[in-house]
Amino acid sequence: MKTILLSTVLAAGTMLATGQVMAADCGTVTIANMNWQSAEVLANVDKIILSAGYGCQAELIVGDTVPTLTSMAEKGQPDVAPEAWVGLVPEVLNRAYEEKKLISTGKSLADGGVQGWWIPKYLADANPELKSISDVLKHPELFPDAEDSSKGAVYNGPAGWGGTVVTTNLYKAFDGDKAGFRLVDPGSAAGLDGSMAKAYEQKKGWVGYYWAPTALLGKYEMVKLEHGVPYDEAEWKRCNTVADCADPKPNEWPRDTVETVITTEFANRAGDAVNYLKARNWSNATVNKLMAWMTDNQASGEEGAKEFLKTQPELWTKWVSPEVAEKVKASL
Repeated sequence: MKTILLSTVLAAGTMLATGQVMAADCGTVTIANMNWQSAEVLANVDKIILSAGYGCQAELIVGDTVPTLTSMAEKGQPDVAPEAWVGLVPEVLNRAYEEKKLISTGKSLADGGVQGWWIPKYLADANPELKSISDVLKHPELFPDAEDSSKGAVYNGPAGWGGTVVTTNLYKAFDGDKAGFRLVDPGSAAGLDGSMAKAYEQKKGWVGYYWAPTALLGKYEMVKLEHGVPYDEAEWKRCNTVADCADPKPNEWPRDTVETVITTEFANRAGDAVNYLKARNWSNATVNKLMAWMTDNQASGEEGAKEFLKTQPELWTKWVSPEVAEKVKASL
């Protein structure tokens, strides 16, 4: 009995020591909790996995793209930005990478951030010829304007959005007016969402600006239109993204690169936890559906993260070892 008891005590001590070493290696890790839904739920997924799976003392801090990445480059805090839209601060990040202050562990959104013009899938299925912006602009009768049914309507984003500027210029470039359409200002983000939702619920035509990942595209299945031309970076900077540009030309809408960025200091002490961040990414379709569930259930980022971890182990267990996966499952 004494032998068995001693063995048990020694085993427990070994397990405790191992856990303490793991926690000591990882230590306290600060994770930027950005102020939009997809970034919020990913930050909470990271907090749960790093805490339960790797023994980190993970904590969330309020973040936003520009101030967070600038702070990481200049002050070394926070340790992790799970969903960094890196195209918004290229100079800050490139300098930090060169100075070896920050490291990208790879894409967090496998598809990247996607913006463009969309139509409902039921409309695309019923009209397979509608594949591009030019195709849609040949059929104003399929997208009737609520104020003037003799015209079609293209729904723009509200004033102040970068996507609104680009959509306005693309509308000009593709001769939307001559095609018999009107560019509609929805007044607000809620107005834009409402226009899509109303059309979808009534199975009517709708075309306009939107982006992914979003909860609305998780609820309503939409198809992104092709632009029919290759991406021209010089033209994009010269005119497509410039308000009131006089002579915009058709151009492809580039995808935004969305990565996980960590400090070099954290990478050097985090051990195997860094391999998790390198492996961890998900598709827009996965995030869209998760955010739709969160919206329908008025769920927080933490609740969304737990829902994902409980219902989609076939996805996230590929990011970690079997041992880590079991610890995370046990914590749930």
